[in-house]
Amino acid sequence: MTFEFFLCLATLFVIAGMGAPIAHAILISSFVYLLAAGQNIGVAGKVLMDGLYQSYILLAVPLFIVAANIMNAGTVSDRLLRFCIALVGRFRGGLGHVNVVASLVFSGMSGSAVADAAGIGKIIIEMMTKSGHYTRGYAAAITAASATIGPIIPPSIPMVLYALVSNTSIGYLFLAGILPGLLMGLVLMTMNLWISHRRGFSKEEPVPLSEFPLVTFRAFPALLMPAILLYGIYGGVTTPTEAAAVAALYALLLAALFYRSLSLKTFYEILVSSGRSSAAVGLVIGGALILNYIVASENIPGRVAGALVGLDVSPIVFLLGVNVLILLLGCLLDASTIILVIIPLFVPACRELGIDLVHFGVVAIVNCMIGLITPPYGILLFVINAVTRIPLGEIIREIWLFLAVLVFALLLLILFPDITLWLPRLMGYAG
Repeated sequence: MTFEFFLCLATLFVIAGMGAPIAHAILISSFVYLLAAGQNIGVAGKVLMDGLYQSYILLAVPLFIVAANIMNAGTVSDRLLRFCIALVGRFRGGLGHVNVVASLVFSGMSGSAVADAAGIGKIIIEMMTKSGHYTRGYAAAITAASATIGPIIPPSIPMVLYALVSNTSIGYLFLAGILPGLLMGLVLMTMNLWISHRRGFSKEEPVPLSEFPLVTFRAFPALLMPAILLYGIYGGVTTPTEAAAVAALYALLLAALFYRSLSLKTFYEILVSSGRSSAAVGLVIGGALILNYIVASENIPGRVAGALVGLDVSPIVFLLGVNVLILLLGCLLDASTIILVIIPLFVPACRELGIDLVHFGVVAIVNCMIGLITPPYGILLFVINAVTRIPLGEIIREIWLFLAVLVFALLLLILFPDITLWLPRLMGYAG
């Protein structure tokens, strides 16, 4: 490691440790490296602009954000929530199951864990606490845990970012996320059922089965979005980026014309909010592009790959080791930083060891999502605390069992790659 690179890392951790936004920390530390190495600061601008202009795939990020915000507005989310209540609300721990199933459904629209938690999550927490069957901490904890499913089932903003740094097919990544997302939902619902029996949670008033067809009919147009997205990609109709544009347009037409729940004022507010969210993600991406240039200049990925191959590490040991590291980093860093800065270091080693990059990407992203609910950083814990005012201590006390079953699901995904790769291979993936 050169002195300049050490100075870059030291600056990054010091500034981030002071509480500055991670994007600012990355940019400043990159400038420090360029200055210390005697390079022109203009290099940073060239690398950033080249990276953005050559990455057509990045257009999918703001489009998915707009689609998610539109779907969370008006009556669309209400109709989907009523469908989830009719589907699983009749069982013990019903609203806990509704919480998980709602995240599975909304994951097909948002692609963002934070959007899931701050949008539909807030509504379900209020329903759970008002029912009198659940404590505030439990309602918030299961909401945070289920929100981690959002970026696993397509569409997924983190998968778009991973595709950017690994040159992997977004389409196959999207397909590979479906079964892992369902597995995460299954283990969370199993834990909710076990806790419900242990604590004696009462059953909710079931929705009559005679009403189920009508509830499904009202929610059906919104439920079609994931199918439209995947058909567009795998039917050869659209590229993944174009599919994101179709998803945003479909959400707009659905909310404005079909459900008539979107006013011009609300639409303006959605565009402003989406613009701010996209800019925040864009800053992190821009900083990461410059930092990745520095990492490549130092040949860090090549050194990591060479060292691991020299140690004759087996692929499974490598995967376990990297995932332990990502779990630890997830306690301190946000998911975008890990995906854009840390994960690219290990991509060359995956190629050398014969590890499938689609499998590695999905496993790494699941790991990053688990980091979103891992104390002390756990950004989802802070998001739910901010939107509901439930004390952070109450949420953290209840999160551990859900955290444990998600780590168990992660271990299954690492040990059994076919869970991740079965659907992509069914659609022609040769990896």
